[in-house]
Amino acid sequence: MEITSLNNDLVKETAKLGQKKYRNQSGKFLLEGFKTIKEAYDFGIKLEHIFVEKNHYEEYNFAKDLIIETNEAVLKKLSTTESAPNAIAVGFQKNYDKNILKNLKKVVLLEDIKDLGNLGTIIRSSVAFGAEAIVLYGDSVDIYNPKCVRASVGNLWKIPIIQIQDFNELKEIFEKFEKIATLPRSENLLKTFKIKTPCLVMFGSEANGLSDKFVKISTNSVKIEMNRTVESLNLATSVSVILYELFVN
Repeated sequence: MEITSLNNDLVKETAKLGQKKYRNQSGKFLLEGFKTIKEAYDFGIKLEHIFVEKNHYEEYNFAKDLIIETNEAVLKKLSTTESAPNAIAVGFQKNYDKNILKNLKKVVLLEDIKDLGNLGTIIRSSVAFGAEAIVLYGDSVDIYNPKCVRASVGNLWKIPIIQIQDFNELKEIFEKFEKIATLPRSENLLKTFKIKTPCLVMFGSEANGLSDKFVKISTNSVKIEMNRTVESLNLATSVSVILYELFVN
C-alpha cells in the first residue's frame, strides 16, 4: 500500500494519536524511528501499521505486511519531533491486571509525576536495576505520550506500568509489602539501608515530594546522603540512585 496525501483519512486518524484523548479512546500510540519500532516488534508489541519513507522500505522487511509506503511530508505530519524519522508506527497499548502486583517483590510507586522526560528516564532505570513493576498514582503524565516513549528508549514495554487511582485499593494490594518512603529527611541513610521483600519504594513529584498520606502508610523511609551545599536532585536521578543501591548493591 502507498499513501502520499496529507488528506488521506488514515493519515488524519493516525495524526490524532499525538493527542492523549485519542490515545485513550483508541488504545493505540505512536512509535517513531527504526530502533523504537524494531524493539517493540521484537518484544511482541502488536503493531497496526508502519508508515515508511520509500527509500527505507527494505529496512522494515521484518514487518513487511504492515508497511505503508509514504513520503517525507506525511511523516512530518505524523511526527511529534522537529525532524521527522524515516518511519512511524501505530501500536496497541499494553494492559495489565493489577492483581499481578501482589506476587511481585520489588515495585516502584510514582505519585503525581508531571515531567515526561523524567518518567521516561525512570522507566529506563527501573528496568535496568531490577524493578518488577511501576505503579502510577494521582495526576501523572501519560506513558504513551511520544516524548515519554522516546525517553524510555525502548523500555516502555519491558516492565508492567499500572495506574491506580483508588488509594484504598492501593493500600490493600500492598498491605503485606514493606513500604519505603523516599524523603529528604530520614534517619536511614541509603548507603547502609537494606530492603526486605516484598517492598514498595515510593517517590513523590519533583515539586512537592511524597504526600503525607503515603508517608503515613510507609513502614520505613530512606534518604540519599549528599553534599550539604546541594538541596535536592532531579527526580529521575534520585530514582536511579536509590534503585541501584536498594535493588542491585
